Amino acid sequence: MNEALQDLLDLLDLEQIEENIFRGQSRSAVVPRVFGGQVAAQALVAAGRTVPEDRHAHSLHAYFLRIGDPGAPIVYTVDRMNDGRSFTARRVVAVQHGQPIFALSASFQRHEEGFEHQTPMPTAPDPETLPTSAERLRGYDHIPPETVERFLEAREAVDLRYVDEPPYGDFGAPREPHSQVWFRTNGKLDGAVDEPLLHVVLATYVSDMTLLDSVLLAHGRGGWAVGDVVGASLDHAMWFHRPFRADEWLLYDQESPTAHGGRGLGQARIYTQDGRLAVSVIQEGVVRAPRTG
Repeated sequence: MNEALQDLLDLLDLEQIEENIFRGQSRSAVVPRVFGGQVAAQALVAAGRTVPEDRHAHSLHAYFLRIGDPGAPIVYTVDRMNDGRSFTARRVVAVQHGQPIFALSASFQRHEEGFEHQTPMPTAPDPETLPTSAERLRGYDHIPPETVERFLEAREAVDLRYVDEPPYGDFGAPREPHSQVWFRTNGKLDGAVDEPLLHVVLATYVSDMTLLDSVLLAHGRGGWAVGDVVGASLDHAMWFHRPFRADEWLLYDQESPTAHGGRGLGQARIYTQDGRLAVSVIQEGVVRAPRTG
């Protein structure tokens, strides 16, 4: 396990300071604020630590309320909304400086057998044949070196590989609002940390990295790396359908059906390399052209 992955696991390992109250540390993202995927992942950890071990996360619904301060810890309070025979529901509020910055509702289910069907996995090249993030980013002359290094540092714990050129690599003309990314952690998860909740939490963390790319593609925008848009995540929902491992290749197949009113919608499916539909994701975000005056 590399040092960056261990640092990420430490970031997600919350301190319990009272019953139903947890504290997590923060760190800056590519932009000077807390990365939304970090807050969502930490909130899911807080919720998961209050449910029985035989119940696994099957869905989350969240709202990003305020920009997070990377220089201050985040306190997570958990409301035990329901403990049923099959399902357990939790509500989590993340607080900084006395104000809520994020709210999450999560549901957990005891395993049971049921009907089975899924949408087939789309075609995608073998991830091992694709360039790494470092190989792509360091090949772009139009992105300042300091921005490249900031991007790479923020994603050092994850091996993330675009199937096609990312928005910041090829922009200026609209493209199909569809993007594919393979990802896995940069190292194996084993020993005491290898538990089902961690894999779900790590997928939650990564899911916020690229989901709005397809919105950018539709409008020929390069995104935050080149400064031709401003924006932020507004809300985020995930459904965890089947078990998966975050340290094995996962295909993140993303598209944008619409943008309107300064907001863009991204929706996606995450598949295991052997074709099982593991996760569905939907996110809406603010996506605006920068003000010029």
